[in-house]
Amino acid sequence: MASMAKFGSFALFFILQTVFLFSPTTLASDPFAFFNLELSYISVSPLGVPQQVIAVNSSFPGPVINVTTNYNVVVNVWNKLDENLLLTWNGIQMRRSSWQDGVLGTNCPIPPDSNWTYQFQVKDQIGSFFYHPSLGLQRASGGFGSFIITNRPVIPIPFAAPDGDIVLLIGDWYVRDHKALREALDSGSELGVPDGVLINGRGPYRYNNTLVPDGIVHETVNVDPGKTYRIRVHNVGVSTCLNFRIQGHNLVLAESEGVYTQQQGYTSMDIHVGQSYTFLVTMNQNASNDYYIVASARFASESVRDKVTGVAILHYSNSTGSATGPLPDPPSEIYDTSFGLNQAMSVRQNVTASGARPNPQGSFHYGQINVTDTYMLKIQPLVQIDGRLRSTFNGISYANPDTPIRLADSFNLSGIYKTDFPSQPPDNGSYRLDKSIIEANYKGFIEIIMVNDDAIPHSFHLDGYSFFVVGMGTGNWTESSRGSYNRWDALSRSTTQVFPGGWTSVFVSLDNVGVWNLRSENLDRWYLGEETYMKIVNPEDHINKTELPRPENALYCGALANLRRKKKNNSSAVTSFHGSSKVQLKLMLMLFVAPFLFW
Repeated sequence: MASMAKFGSFALFFILQTVFLFSPTTLASDPFAFFNLELSYISVSPLGVPQQVIAVNSSFPGPVINVTTNYNVVVNVWNKLDENLLLTWNGIQMRRSSWQDGVLGTNCPIPPDSNWTYQFQVKDQIGSFFYHPSLGLQRASGGFGSFIITNRPVIPIPFAAPDGDIVLLIGDWYVRDHKALREALDSGSELGVPDGVLINGRGPYRYNNTLVPDGIVHETVNVDPGKTYRIRVHNVGVSTCLNFRIQGHNLVLAESEGVYTQQQGYTSMDIHVGQSYTFLVTMNQNASNDYYIVASARFASESVRDKVTGVAILHYSNSTGSATGPLPDPPSEIYDTSFGLNQAMSVRQNVTASGARPNPQGSFHYGQINVTDTYMLKIQPLVQIDGRLRSTFNGISYANPDTPIRLADSFNLSGIYKTDFPSQPPDNGSYRLDKSIIEANYKGFIEIIMVNDDAIPHSFHLDGYSFFVVGMGTGNWTESSRGSYNRWDALSRSTTQVFPGGWTSVFVSLDNVGVWNLRSENLDRWYLGEETYMKIVNPEDHINKTELPRPENALYCGALANLRRKKKNNSSAVTSFHGSSKVQLKLMLMLFVAPFLFW
C-alpha cells in the first residue's frame, strides 16, 4: 500500500506538471517547473571506507535542477531520513518569499517520513547555484545538488554558446557521518583535518600509489577535442577552501553566483566553502592523453594538502593514454593570504553584459548610493559559553528559537527572539548565547564589514540577497579603508570569503522583505552558532504587496505546535500554490480527480 501511495504521488505530480506547463492559461504568464526530491540514506565508499551518505533520489550527489529565468519552481521534498530535514537554496534570492528559504528562522523542519512542498520564483536571476540540507551538519553527509538558472532565449549571453555544460561539486570530506561530526563538536572537540576531497561524490584518481589507496572510484569528465565547455564548480564542503585547476588548460572565468564576470583567464582559482564559479574551458591540448582535474586544500601545510586533495580525470574522446606527470602546482603560499586576496579582488563584474534583464548589469550604480547604516561583524576563535564550545558574531552565539521568527511574527507572538543584535563588536570581550537578530530598514543601503580574528578563512553568506564585495584587506579595518573600495564593478554575489587576520566589506540594498539568514558557510562554525538573521519589514505593507503571505501548507512547531495538521496520506504531493485563481482551480480539480485516476 505504501508503494502504491508513493506511485500515486509521483504520478499525480507528473499530471500536475503537464496541466501547468501546457495549459494555455499559463503559457502567457511565467511557467511552472516541478521536481520531486527524496532524501534518504545509501551506503557508498567514496574514500574506500564504507559509510552512510545522504542521497537525493537515490543519487549521490543529487540531480541537477535546471530552470529558466522567472520560472515558478515547485519542489516536493520527501524526508526519508531518521531526523528532521530542511533544504535551502544557496544564492537563490527567493524574492518576496523568505517563507521558502529552508532554514530554521523561517521554516519548521520536515519531520521524518513526511514531505513538504516548496514554491518560489527565480525572478530576474540567472547563473550557478546549489541546494543542500541546512540542519545539523547534514550537508557533511551529502544531500546537495546543483541548481542552474538559464537565460531566457531573448537575452544574449556575453560569450559564444558553449558546446556542453559540466557540473563539478567539490568539497572536503570526512569518513565520519554528520551525526558523528555533531557528537564531536558537542563534546568540545574540533573536527580536525578532513579525510579527503570528493569531486562529484567520488574520491581521488590514483595519481600517486602512496597517497591514494587502490580501489577508489574516481570521476571522469568526457570531452571532445576543440570544443569549449561551460564548467560550473560548487564548493559544497564542510570548511576547507579548495584550489581548483585543470592540468594544461586555461580557466576563463565567466559567471559567479548569478553575475557575469569579466572574462579573465586563470591557471587556478581558490573556491571557498559555499561559493560557485563558472569557467569556459577550451579543449585545445594534445588529445592523445588524459588530464588531471584537481581540487586541493588551501592555507594548509603540504602534508595536509597531500591528504586533502581530490583528483578527477578529463578524458578526450580520442585519448589513448592516461594522465601523466605530477599534479599541476597550487599557489605556493601556505599561510600568506596575499595571493588569495589579490585573486579575489581581481574578479570583476561584466558591467556591459545583460543578466536576466535586457540591460547591462552596470546600470545599477551602487557606488553612488548613500549608505544608510553600517554593521561590523567580528569573528573570533571558538570559545566556551556555559561549558560548551561555541562560535560567535560580535560576542553572540546564536541559538535558534523553537518557533521560527517569521512564523512567530505572523501570529504576533512575543518573546520568541530579540532585535538587539549589536551593530559593533562589544568592547568588553564578553560572550553569550542568545536569540538576537538584526532589524534593518526596508530599502536601506547598508555596509557590512566582516572582521576575522580567527586563524582560518571563513565564508560569509546572506540568504535572499546578493551583495557587492567592495573591499578586502589584511589587518584592522579603519575608516580610511573605504578609500580602497571598488565602487564601480565589484562582483555581486551571496557568499564571500573573509581571510584570517583580515576584513571584507560588502554593500547590500535591502529591497527584499522577509527574515534572512546571515551565517558562516563553514559548517562547523554555523552549527556552533556563527549566524544571525536580518529582519526587513516594509512598515507600509498591510496587504502583502512586498511579501507573499504565509503559505497554506506551512508547517508548525514550537509555540504553534498545536496547529500542526494530522499526518495525511502521502499521495497529496502538491499542497499549495500562489498563482492565479484559474491555476488554483486547476490544482483543486486535479486533486479531486486524482483518487479516481489511481483507483
